[in-house]
Amino acid sequence: MKADDLILFSSVVELGNFSLVAEKNNLTNSVVSKRIARLEKELGVQLLYRTTRKLTLTEAGKALLQGAKNVKQATQEAFDSVAGYGESLNGHIKMSVPTISGELLLAEAVAEFCQMHPGLTVDMSLDNRFVDPIGEGYDLVIRTGLLEDSSLIARHIIDSQWVVCTAASYIARAGAPMRPEDLVNHNCLQYVYQSTGASDWEFKGPSGNYLLKVSGSFSSDNAVALRKATLSGYGIAYLPRCLVHHDLEDGSLIALFPQLVGKKLGVYAVYPFTRQPPNKIRLLIEHIRDRYLEIGHYFS
Repeated sequence: MKADDLILFSSVVELGNFSLVAEKNNLTNSVVSKRIARLEKELGVQLLYRTTRKLTLTEAGKALLQGAKNVKQATQEAFDSVAGYGESLNGHIKMSVPTISGELLLAEAVAEFCQMHPGLTVDMSLDNRFVDPIGEGYDLVIRTGLLEDSSLIARHIIDSQWVVCTAASYIARAGAPMRPEDLVNHNCLQYVYQSTGASDWEFKGPSGNYLLKVSGSFSSDNAVALRKATLSGYGIAYLPRCLVHHDLEDGSLIALFPQLVGKKLGVYAVYPFTRQPPNKIRLLIEHIRDRYLEIGHYFS
């Protein structure tokens, strides 16, 4: 059985007669008829009742139709997924990305994409705030945490696990918290990010996730600054794991009760609602997603 015969069968049912299908696919009526007959012979059942006025599905035809539609849709999606790869991309893209992701991988990934497509230019802004893509004229925004806005399309890229961490020098001086509740007696360095409270740290409990109110002497909206303060032994921080992956690997930082940390945020590619985004946006998103997945272990 050939997949293209299933696709042809789906088209026959959709359009209602052989002539339209023949015209649409640059075939003759007899070829369409022979291919449907071939499909029926291979399946050993009649799929259509044919009269001079209309085509009607048999019970077997009804059973096959959804599968045939799925084959047609999967084939179209496969073609759509690579549409534009052979085309030269031109124009300009204005995008906004989080500071951490920009410095970790997006600056290099986007510069690489520009090199792959010499007719394209990209203006990438590093900004942790939730920019207004439409109001501020952004073609593409990468954000941690989902924007609830019906005028925007959000495509999930990866999930970003957070971690509570500190340096050995801090533990030597202040002692190690044995459970999340002990953090209320420690100097907690706070990341002022998004709308969530910097002092509300999320943990897993027997009855679900809960928030623990912490306090400390230092807070910042710059995660890199908090990482440096934590590395220097000034306190305990609650940070995206991707930012401190290498520090945890080489022992510069120690993860505290990693199984109980409850914060995990999705990373999304967000763009203004269109039925079909421009090729340059769609291909850039795919390129960015590939780069994230290459270092997926940084985020989990």
